[in-house]
Amino acid sequence: MSEDTPIKRERRKQARPGELLEAALSLFVEKGFAGTRVEEVAARAGVSKGTLFLYYASKEDLFKAVVHETLAGRFVEWNEEFDRFVGSTADMLRYCLNSWWERVGATQASGITKLMFSEARNFPDLAAYYQEQVILPGTLLIRRILQRGVDRGEFAIPDLDYAVFSVIAPMIHLQMNQHSFGACVPAAFAIDPGRYIAAQAEILLKGLLQRPGQPLSGGQA
Repeated sequence: MSEDTPIKRERRKQARPGELLEAALSLFVEKGFAGTRVEEVAARAGVSKGTLFLYYASKEDLFKAVVHETLAGRFVEWNEEFDRFVGSTADMLRYCLNSWWERVGATQASGITKLMFSEARNFPDLAAYYQEQVILPGTLLIRRILQRGVDRGEFAIPDLDYAVFSVIAPMIHLQMNQHSFGACVPAAFAIDPGRYIAAQAEILLKGLLQRPGQPLSGGQA
């Protein structure tokens, strides 16, 4: 039997969408949306440009598929985890930040955030897609977590809508640093993700006001 059997060809065909998305993600993060050509994506995936267009009709469709595969398609899973969580809401928030970093922030997918910040204005259709598929469900999930804390008497939040940004903003900063200054001059902009997330979580949960018996400085020697 030859190596190129019908079964192997079928397996290869089924693997191609994933290979194309992996190649596209790498190139989008490296070069941005405008700077990435479909010919490059096809070459990196080891297929022809014509083969790429069998799966994705345009570069825009390819980008949307990358966003769905790496980010948007995961909100069902994340909301199900919310429904199953049995600990305190403070623990839930810490878990949310750390698990997000492990699953997205520490991966190439986090580079999509920087891409959208830098190129959204030039590609409004992609910006609208990202808003609908990633920003809105992400905001709603964070709001669900904060609302849970309020409903259980754990959190006192006067404006839930804007409190959401206090959770999201530090994580965006971590991503932006990772794909900008942190990538170029890592020694000068070194951030320990675990320590950073722990510090942000404690500030969110406890605030900055001094309390009786609290040490004046929480810095590490």
